[in-house]
Amino acid sequence: MSQELMSMVEKTCMKDDVPPFEIGDTVDVHTRILEGEKERIQIFTGVVIARSGSGTREMFTVRRIVQGEGVERKFPLHSPRIAKIEVKRSGVVRRAKLYYLRDRTGKATRLKERRVDRSKKSAN
Repeated sequence: MSQELMSMVEKTCMKDDVPPFEIGDTVDVHTRILEGEKERIQIFTGVVIARSGSGTREMFTVRRIVQGEGVERKFPLHSPRIAKIEVKRSGVVRRAKLYYLRDRTGKATRLKERRVDRSKKSAN
């Protein structure tokens, strides 16, 4: 009974416009930043290396390289601070967590791009 009640409450807080993205995808996360009275959008671009949780507690970790230093940031998927998520490219991976990218530098951090066959999608 209480589990059903919790899931009903969580559904009201969940976003409907979350794009489908997976581990290994390169994404742009548009985050709302409050600076005093003003609000602006800041974009964090990087590779999704992990997803965890479920429902309203779902989080994802994005990693990028800034001036030769690795920067990781965890975002709550259904947060009102996230304006939108754009998927730039999809990567081919065989792991659920890409923590091994932390040890790599330069060209070794690149992932193969997943080719999406558009003709099969439009035929179905």
